[in-house]
Amino acid sequence: MIESLLVANRGEIARRIIRTARRLGIRAIAVYSEADADLPFVAEADEAVLIGPPNPALSYRNTEAILAAAKSTGAQAIHPGYGFLSENAEFARTVEASGLIWVGPGADAITAMGDKINARNLMAAAGVPVAPGTTDPAADLDTAVTAAAGIGYPVMVKAAAGGGGMGMGVAVDEAALRTEYDKVRAFAERMFGDGSVLIERYFPRVRHVEVQILGLADGRVVALGERECSVQRRNQKLVEESPSPAVSPELRERFLAAAVRAGEAVGYRNAGTVECLLDPSTNDFFFLEMNTRLQVEHPVTEYVYGIDLVEEQLRVAAGLAPTFDPDALTPRGHALEMRINAEDPKRFLPGPGVVKTWVEPTGEGVRVDSGYTEGNTVTPFYDSLLAKLIISGATRDEVLERAKAAVAAFQIEGPKNNVPFFTELLENEEFRSGAYDTGIVSRMR
Repeated sequence: MIESLLVANRGEIARRIIRTARRLGIRAIAVYSEADADLPFVAEADEAVLIGPPNPALSYRNTEAILAAAKSTGAQAIHPGYGFLSENAEFARTVEASGLIWVGPGADAITAMGDKINARNLMAAAGVPVAPGTTDPAADLDTAVTAAAGIGYPVMVKAAAGGGGMGMGVAVDEAALRTEYDKVRAFAERMFGDGSVLIERYFPRVRHVEVQILGLADGRVVALGERECSVQRRNQKLVEESPSPAVSPELRERFLAAAVRAGEAVGYRNAGTVECLLDPSTNDFFFLEMNTRLQVEHPVTEYVYGIDLVEEQLRVAAGLAPTFDPDALTPRGHALEMRINAEDPKRFLPGPGVVKTWVEPTGEGVRVDSGYTEGNTVTPFYDSLLAKLIISGATRDEVLERAKAAVAAFQIEGPKNNVPFFTELLENEEFRSGAYDTGIVSRMR
């Protein structure tokens, strides 16, 4: 097993990775920016290295600073967490070229799945369902208009190099397409350095369902069930649960088989997620994208399958067999995750500040993965995620009741936070029924 691990991330995910590393007897090394010096993940690491100022480009996305920290501390491996450099193929290559172990998929797989158009074409060739859309970038507005006419409105205009719900717009007709195309292209060039645009069929009433895969050291790819991710604001997830209340055993079998084919098509190793859109009226699903990293919502899969995904990532990276039998994967119970963000619960606008009160809920089936505690300052430099509240139980009904009690007990004062939104959601009949889609938050507002 790996003996020393540098975690190239921050907040709750750095803390969560450090927790598993220390349980396994692995020396855990944190890197941190000046803004994060007082956060829990820094104190909990065996060693911590300051790598730069608050600006992520000068710290958490600074390859040279991270590699220098790895060298100075004698780190054997690097885990990128999610975000920042986690899906940067060049960083993965540089880590391995430096003689370090990269805890993630190979750079070639990251590259293959990082461009949405290339990924769509690869998936279609592998027999994974894809939504009607362009097979090449829409190089100019006229090309986009012609493509949309062939696909049929409404269409989604997407940044080919985008991710995380960013760089997307919906066009219901040609006039809207002309506006959205220019907007998405400009955003993509600014944010991703790549203005390539994809035109794809848009489904107004759809569910967002994803499958957790794990590429093993022996070359096999296994699927660890699905997660429902349809509670979203601005195309970004707020709640995830597993199993999905929309997925029947027959549909699950199709989902998992498609996800395995997707992983096999790119020789996938380590943890990844195949994201899909599900049309609940027909039970047809379509490939959306593949996240070549550990997902924010991985804890719900951990509960349902009884495994530690970070441990499995480390084992794959070390060339070891998994802790479970790949031929006897059996899901049990239900799990739900709520993303506690530093944002107001109505418009979801960021609200940084000093944490004056922080009281986490406890009890059976309650887990909190937090990045902050009382006295910490939530700065505007990073993602607004404060913590993840994860609830597990034997049934969905039991989980929903436990979740209500846990949300009521979670006390945060100082920064704005969205805890009141979850109180509202857990009483919402559409959500409680399980028959919801990606429009649920907009209908609640």
